[in-house]
Amino acid sequence: MTPLDQAARHDLLEVIDDRGNGKSTLITSQLPIEHWHAWLNDPTLADAILDRLVHRSHRIVLKGESMRRKSSAKPAADTSS
Repeated sequence: MTPLDQAARHDLLEVIDDRGNGKSTLITSQLPIEHWHAWLNDPTLADAILDRLVHRSHRIVLKGESMRRKSSAKPAADTSS
């Protein structure tokens, strides 16, 4: 995943900051939170963004095999009748 450029980092911080007080925000990512500092590519803004995201957050970490792999391994149903 390509790190964010400066404009994208500032936009992300602005969105999170605007939504921070009293508004629900849902963020999904395949990138574990532990790798976000490197992805954000700016220690100061990464700290500010992650501080706002992690504060009062609820994290759901999914583990296990991909559902795509499980469903693609099943043979297709015969629909020729």
